[in-house]
Amino acid sequence: MITLELEQFTDYLQPRPRAADKSYFGHVLVIGGDYGYSGAVHLAGEAVMRVGAGLVTIATRPEHALVLNVSSPELMCHGIKTVEDLEPLLARATVVVLGPGMGRESWGRMLLEAVLQTDKTLVVDADALNLLAEKPLKQENWLLTPHAREAARLLKTTPEVIKADREVAAQQIQKIFGGACILKGAETLVCDTQGTLSICEAGNPGMATGGTGDVLSGVLGGLLAQGVPLNIAAQLGVIVHATAGDLAARDGGERGMIASDLIMYLRHLVN
Repeated sequence: MITLELEQFTDYLQPRPRAADKSYFGHVLVIGGDYGYSGAVHLAGEAVMRVGAGLVTIATRPEHALVLNVSSPELMCHGIKTVEDLEPLLARATVVVLGPGMGRESWGRMLLEAVLQTDKTLVVDADALNLLAEKPLKQENWLLTPHAREAARLLKTTPEVIKADREVAAQQIQKIFGGACILKGAETLVCDTQGTLSICEAGNPGMATGGTGDVLSGVLGGLLAQGVPLNIAAQLGVIVHATAGDLAARDGGERGMIASDLIMYLRHLVN
């Protein structure tokens, strides 16, 4: 099994061309943020920006769009009521991050169905995974990012079974659903599109707090948008995210760390 180190990925973090503009670095669409969960898409969108994507659009509940735009003016925030509202945003996107705070009600189901009609590269997280567990589907152009409970739903088992053999669980999810699987937790596992496993030994218990998974989804989406290949983006995103958590713990301690504490370190790590 490969142990991930940030130094393995320097070829994918080279200085940018001097003549580059924002179109060089992709356009990520983050979809989610049902009532009470606008923070999830905010965290993901901020992470997308801090790892270097050129443009970030948020598709969320209309009630959330204005507030998110005020707090982060770089985010292009759109209120979504219908599939027709979402379609032009999907058309412009390079990569879609689907699921942060999305919920499992009719609104979230509508968003998932619309995205699955496209051929976009996807990062699938949170309630998008829970909905996918109800209607399994195999695709090769996505990264699935379950924690143990979501993995248990995908495999129709219990979190205890997942934790008892995480390597087998990650490989089973990849085999059934395709793409690459990132099984989050202490020593996060990455199972690439060929079924090969990598392990991330970075990270710490301070990251066991709401929103850190949303930050990871944003990191992954931002790397994919910049042209990093799917398997490499999975590995690089995991080690960048975990290392950001370790830097946050170094500077402020593990207890009381919050997800947004990681974001300030992402820019440093990808440079």
